[in-house]
Amino acid sequence: MSEKQDFSGVTHYTQVDVQPGGINIQHVEHLHQADILQALGIELEVKRTAQAKEPTVVKPEEKEQEELFHFVHPVVEDEEAWRIHQVVKRLVKAQSIQDICKYLNGMQAEKKILQPQSAEAAYKELVRMGMSDKEGFSIKTFMKYYRK
Repeated sequence: MSEKQDFSGVTHYTQVDVQPGGINIQHVEHLHQADILQALGIELEVKRTAQAKEPTVVKPEEKEQEELFHFVHPVVEDEEAWRIHQVVKRLVKAQSIQDICKYLNGMQAEKKILQPQSAEAAYKELVRMGMSDKEGFSIKTFMKYYRK
C-alpha cells in the first residue's frame, strides 16, 4: 500500500485477491490479521462498521403504533404503562401459563393492572400480546390458573 491508512476503530476487513483463475474474497475480522496481511503486501479493502449501537428505546411515535396492554390500571403513568406493556409482552413469550397467571395476580395486587372477571377476555388479550395458543396454552388450562 503506497499510503498509510488508519485502521483504528475498524473491526472487519475484506481481502480481495484477483488472479488469472478468478477472484478470491476473504473476510478478515481481527485487527492483528489485517496487520499481518498488510505487512505481506496484500491489499485490503476497508469496510467501516458502526462502533457501538445505541440501546433500542421505544419512542413515543412507535408506542402509538402498537396497542397498549388493555388491562393496565388507569392510575398508572404513561411511561410506567409502557414498561408494564413490555414486561407482559416478554412474560407471555417466555413463561408457562401458571407463571403468567401468578405474575398477573402480583401486578394486580400492586395496582398496576386490572384483571377482567372474564378469563376468556384475559386469555384473548394475552394471545394478542404474543402468548402461544398451542398445546399447554389452551383456554381450559388458562382458566384453571387465572385469578388463583
